Amino acid sequence: MPEFIIPPRSVPENDAGYFEKITQAVFQAGFSWKVIRQKWPDFTRAFAGFDIDTVAAFGAEDIEHLLEDKGIVRNGRKIEATIANAQTCQKLTGEYGSMQQFLRSMDGKDYYTRSKAFSKQFKFMGPMGAYFFFYSVGEDVPPYEEWRSVQDA
Repeated sequence: MPEFIIPPRSVPENDAGYFEKITQAVFQAGFSWKVIRQKWPDFTRAFAGFDIDTVAAFGAEDIEHLLEDKGIVRNGRKIEATIANAQTCQKLTGEYGSMQQFLRSMDGKDYYTRSKAFSKQFKFMGPMGAYFFFYSVGEDVPPYEEWRSVQDA
C-alpha cells in the first residue's frame, strides 16, 4: 500500500492553487510523499509559482531546464504531464470561469463519478491522485479506509 500522509485541507484561493494541488498529486504518484513535500519549494520555483498561463507556455527549452533542475524530481513524463495539465486548466477555466466552478459543475454526482471524470481530464491522475486532490482542496471524499477498500476490490 502506498504511503499516505494526510494533507492539510483548504480551498485554494485561486486557480494557481488548484493547479498546484494537481501537480502535487502527479509528482507524489509512486514516489515518497515526504520527499516531494521537502522539495516542494523548489517545485514552486521551477513551475513559476504554478501560474497556469506561464506553465502552459513552457516549451522544449523549459523542459530541458527542468530535467536538469536537481531541486525537483526530474521525471520527463511527469514534467510534460504538468505542462499538459496547465493547458487543461486553461481550457477548463475558459469554459467554466475557474477551477472551482469546474468542480462545482460536478456537484450532485457521487465521489466515484466525480473522481473518474476528473482523472480523465488530467494526465498522470490516477485514483490515489484524485483522492489526494479532492481531499486537499476541501471537496467531499469518502473516508480513506472506505475508499481504499473499494480500490482493492
